[in-house]
Amino acid sequence: MKTSEIVEMDKKYVMSTYTRTPVVLVKGKGCRVWDNDNREYLDLLAGIAVNALGHCHPKTVNAVKHQTGKLIHCSNFYHILPQVKLAKILVENSFAQKAFFCNSGAEANEGAFKLARKYSRDKFGQNRYEIIAMHGSFHGRTLATVAATGQEKVQKGFEPLPDGFKHVPFNNLEALESAVTEKTCAVVLEVIQGEGGVNVGDEKYIQGVRSLCSRKKLLMILDEVQTGMGRTGKLFAHEHYGIKPDLMSLAKALGGGLAIGALLATDDVASSFSPGNHASTFGGNPVACAAALATISVIIREKLPQKAEETGRYFSGQLLRLKKQYPFVRDVRGKGLMLGMELDFEGKKIVEKCREAGLLINCTADRVLRFVPPLIITKKEIDRAVGILENVFRTEQK
Repeated sequence: MKTSEIVEMDKKYVMSTYTRTPVVLVKGKGCRVWDNDNREYLDLLAGIAVNALGHCHPKTVNAVKHQTGKLIHCSNFYHILPQVKLAKILVENSFAQKAFFCNSGAEANEGAFKLARKYSRDKFGQNRYEIIAMHGSFHGRTLATVAATGQEKVQKGFEPLPDGFKHVPFNNLEALESAVTEKTCAVVLEVIQGEGGVNVGDEKYIQGVRSLCSRKKLLMILDEVQTGMGRTGKLFAHEHYGIKPDLMSLAKALGGGLAIGALLATDDVASSFSPGNHASTFGGNPVACAAALATISVIIREKLPQKAEETGRYFSGQLLRLKKQYPFVRDVRGKGLMLGMELDFEGKKIVEKCREAGLLINCTADRVLRFVPPLIITKKEIDRAVGILENVFRTEQK
């Protein structure tokens, strides 16, 4: 089919919940993708930080092929071997002792909110249910995660939102402490806000949140849906700060491209969930878990977090070079291979011009170009991407 025909079919049959570009991607390998017209692109969006190993990594592909030939799905009424193995590797490489599996980051955060309320009710009684979140945060598209999200544009039109969430400024410990009341049971935050504009948490602030939660007997929930699995130069971004959460949500890169989410927790907190409290029909299904097992094994074995830190430093340096050359670049920030470049104008046209030149990126918070490439990206590919971006900037400046 022609690209124009596919685009028209999409308009006719698919709900209009995305602002799509007129491109139909049909094939990918490593950091490259090809569209329906066989045009090649360098992909620095990676499914929005999903394809940590690049497109169609052979280990992930083989794991999926092998598992689909054995068992595609069964109920969580039975023990599932790939699920147990995945829980083990996640627990052994994190702060946690228990894992719950679902299908997305939003579901993982929903599970975290439910567990935090249940735990607080068990320990302190029914009036302790409120969760404090941050301005600029993003936690998902379900009603509860929209209520937790600190962006009005995400919430608009869906009122009334579920009760029990309040918001304070990010990187402001005093504001957070002032917001804590006898109703507060938990604090949820991203140590780096992805959708909010790649806003990085200050070290003293993140450590202060941990200290405050411990002192006030609140649960610290970390949303590592976008930052987890090596993206920032550590397996989990909170490791940069020398702290441990009580609960953590994962998704995106965990499945190497297949849909899977996970909620990790300490034994003490996890004990508040008992059979019937929470569930997910497809959560932790054999194929998704097999893909995740293969993906995380490669990430750990090939030391991709360390490589992300190294290539991220190089990438950041190249972007900072552009900042010095082009006055409309206001800031370059991030950690590892989660980088943002803030402009003094809306970045949509930059994204479009980059795509036309064969580079896929996106813009978040209206003015922040976001770069979340596969963790396997090379310096040569970074140079190619920065070269395209520089050519686009050069035309913008004229």
